[in-house]
Amino acid sequence: MGLFSKTKKGTDPGAARPGVVGVEGMGPIHADPALLGGPSTAPLSEDDPMLAPVDGMSIEMYGHIAREAQARGITDEAGMVALAGELHGLAPAEAQAAFATWIERMGRSMVVGQQLRRHMGY
Repeated sequence: MGLFSKTKKGTDPGAARPGVVGVEGMGPIHADPALLGGPSTAPLSEDDPMLAPVDGMSIEMYGHIAREAQARGITDEAGMVALAGELHGLAPAEAQAAFATWIERMGRSMVVGQQLRRHMGY
């Protein structure tokens, strides 16, 4: 039997479960790209440290800043850092560190990136 015929029906890792945030649209294939060095598709609990605020910046705040940056045509890191200060009162060093950590987290978990996009309105 092939990989597709071995997957179990009804075991979508991105399916809605209370208190769990998963990657939407993953379907029944249970291969996690993290096995090959990519970002993980494993669901996270809502209180997972990967979704916790960084240096005073929550993922909701990051989404708000990114959405506003897009509306204003801001495309560089310096502009994002300045906007974080304007919108949320974050010091430049804190904002820069927070953005770097959020980007690193998105590189480790697809769920984090998907949550950011959700807060950006996608």
